[in-house]
Amino acid sequence: MADKGYSSRAIRIYLRRRGISHTIPERADQVAGRARPGSRGGPPPVFDPQIYKRRNVVERCFNQLKQFRALATRYDKTATSYTAVVTIAALLLWL
Repeated sequence: MADKGYSSRAIRIYLRRRGISHTIPERADQVAGRARPGSRGGPPPVFDPQIYKRRNVVERCFNQLKQFRALATRYDKTATSYTAVVTIAALLLWL
């Protein structure tokens, strides 16, 4: 699930080639571009509004995690220590 900022033909092709299902709403200029005749036209990409509504849960989780200063500013130098901080923050939120 992604917002309209990630709605591009290249990203959709990339996801499709890797077998990743996606739910990304189309921008208005893409809808107008599909209406034009030619090789770039065609059916609209699949978009399920019910699935897209669940994106809100993920966004709220990211916002809560960013309340931890160490995560928001990325103090940790290694991926291992950053992952540990993310895990600790998630546990604190869960408790």
